[in-house]
Amino acid sequence: MAGGTWKKQDKRQPGVYINVRSDMNPVTKLGERGVVAICEPLSWGPEGAISVLGPEDDYTPFIGYGKTETKARFLREIFKGSDRTAGPKQVLLYRPSGKEASRATAASDVINATARYTGTRGNDIRIAISTSGDAHTVQTLVGSEVMDTQEVSAASELVANDWVEFGEGNLTESAGIPLTGGTDGTVDASSHEAFLAALEGYMFNILIYDGADEAIQTLYFDFIKRMREGLGRKCQAVMAVTKSMDTEAIISAKNGVRLIDGSVITPQQATWWIGGAEAGASYNESLVYAQYPDAVDAEPVLTSAQIDEALTEGQIVFFREFGSVKVVSDINTLVTYSDEKNEVFSFNQVIRTVDTVANDVYKHFSINVIGKVQNDNASRDLIKTWIVGYLNEMQANGGIRNFSADDVSVEAGEAINAVVISIAIQPVTAIEKIYVTVSLTNE
Repeated sequence: MAGGTWKKQDKRQPGVYINVRSDMNPVTKLGERGVVAICEPLSWGPEGAISVLGPEDDYTPFIGYGKTETKARFLREIFKGSDRTAGPKQVLLYRPSGKEASRATAASDVINATARYTGTRGNDIRIAISTSGDAHTVQTLVGSEVMDTQEVSAASELVANDWVEFGEGNLTESAGIPLTGGTDGTVDASSHEAFLAALEGYMFNILIYDGADEAIQTLYFDFIKRMREGLGRKCQAVMAVTKSMDTEAIISAKNGVRLIDGSVITPQQATWWIGGAEAGASYNESLVYAQYPDAVDAEPVLTSAQIDEALTEGQIVFFREFGSVKVVSDINTLVTYSDEKNEVFSFNQVIRTVDTVANDVYKHFSINVIGKVQNDNASRDLIKTWIVGYLNEMQANGGIRNFSADDVSVEAGEAINAVVISIAIQPVTAIEKIYVTVSLTNE
């Protein structure tokens, strides 16, 4: 934890700063959040399409591995949440189509089988056959686990299951015929372009990029900027960038963590947890000093000077304190301030608040107002009444302060079918810096 004395209130790191001074002679839920999107190269699962997963869902149909397996770690980290905030409600998972990817197959006189999807996971499949007279028991195994069992008298009766599709064969006894030749292929920028094109039709809060390709990072930056400014869809992206992108739309991971099982989460992989935690946090919650579950240390450990530098560059930093690993400050990469966007826009809790208002107003008006309400004084008054009620609820929940009905105006626009709405709010943020003066007296 940062600490020390203070002369002026200019500290970068959250902490408790204490001056000891002598005054004696010296002796001694309003807006719903929680949707994450990610394009993840995988070894199994539907390709070129977005699948929707919840925290309680079985991962196997989507990625070919169960929740406890190493290949499922990215989803486990995304869904973790922090010690005081929830994880996401949904993950929009996109498996990109790998170039030159292939499906594993088994072709013999005994049986013909082809993996349902491309990828190396198909190489873990084998087909076992036991025969009794004219009856055959055909089992599909993945590793040592039986995934499907069928009783047939001929191969032509076999039906496709979640793992393989069958062809002709002369079924005979076999302990296990392996499928081979499955490959993942390669994923490039065009795969991410296809993902972003598919994602545009979905509502989400956080977009994760867990790679290090600067061209793809720029691709994501341009997409998020267009979503926020061009389409009015308020969202952010999380990635591990080497330099500040200088925007409230991008959250950057500086370092990673070491988990209790000894595995290291790199800065790129830390985007999984950051993305999930940022999406799961509400407008009245902050990730400042939020704990990363199951983490035992930062990786790498940064010095105080390095932490200050990272914060100046607008990066999320992990540090260890009192046996847990925490986020130093819940910030984004905005580091150049202006009259239009001052320092408060660098705090993600503020962005969550204003984004929540923007998304909720957008949704409400799209569903209940556009094309249904006449542009007259009475209708504009109703619109204002709804906005005021909505913001009063947000204020009651601690998301904004000092709000009154006078902070909302709804006026007729220049065009006969236009309305101009102005809303002024003061977001609330969590306490990050505590400046303390301890005065010693003789009394």
